[in-house]
Amino acid sequence: MKIDANSPEDYISKIPEDRREAMAQLRQTILTNLPPGFEETMNYGMIGYVIPHSNYPAGYHCDPSMPLPFLNIASQKNFIGLYHMGLYADDKLLDWFQEEYPKYCKSKPDMGKSCIRFKKTNDIPLELIGELCKKMTPGEWIAKYEGVTKP
Repeated sequence: MKIDANSPEDYISKIPEDRREAMAQLRQTILTNLPPGFEETMNYGMIGYVIPHSNYPAGYHCDPSMPLPFLNIASQKNFIGLYHMGLYADDKLLDWFQEEYPKYCKSKPDMGKSCIRFKKTNDIPLELIGELCKKMTPGEWIAKYEGVTKP
């Protein structure tokens, strides 16, 4: 679901009303727990958390004019999505997340490569998401990213 928004606040104000509170809580959890050095912005039509050019001048290899993406959240057609590139790039982090998830939710996580889908807004494990956000610093993300993208 594409939402034309100029800021994270604008984005949340434009999503369906039944998802606003959950998205606001998810956003606040991320802002509270991400290590310093990440910046909140809009990218790819979602709320994004990136390493800005001031900290990583090379930018994103697919489009160097963009900052290095790390995490995004979005209200999609049938779910709220959390897109965490660290889960995609770091098997240990993914294993940790999948082991911890059942401690917070009764069902198995509905996941893609970097996407965690939450079909019910009251099933978002905010405490676990907060812990996930603390697991990777900007420096660690840059090292992981460069280890995968640079020869």
